[in-house]
Amino acid sequence: QVQLVESGGGLVQAGGSLRLSCVVSGSTSSIAVMGWYRQAPGLQRELVASITSGGHTNYADSVKGRFTISRDNTKNTVYLQMNSLKPEDTAVYYCKAISWGGGREYWGQGTQVTVSS
Repeated sequence: QVQLVESGGGLVQAGGSLRLSCVVSGSTSSIAVMGWYRQAPGLQRELVASITSGGHTNYADSVKGRFTISRDNTKNTVYLQMNSLKPEDTAVYYCKAISWGGGREYWGQGTQVTVSS
């Protein structure tokens, strides 16, 4: 089993920055990919960024150049640095872990990010 706990959300003005953290516990060696997703009211949950165990990253077009995903294996933590935030970035942000082979997925409880104009 894997447990994920997000933190770092909040209210920020447009153009500001936030850093989200996702602490991973449990069977961390079973995780192949970590990702950040977001869900705005009335919309589907969407991928924001992902990072593999080897450090390969992937970003949604809407956040490229503004957001950076990283991981600190010594702290079992994945980060999402969000710069130049826009009101359309407002959403609940979720951390997700995918096991090797894709057989299992784990989600955190989410953290609210609100960007005011």
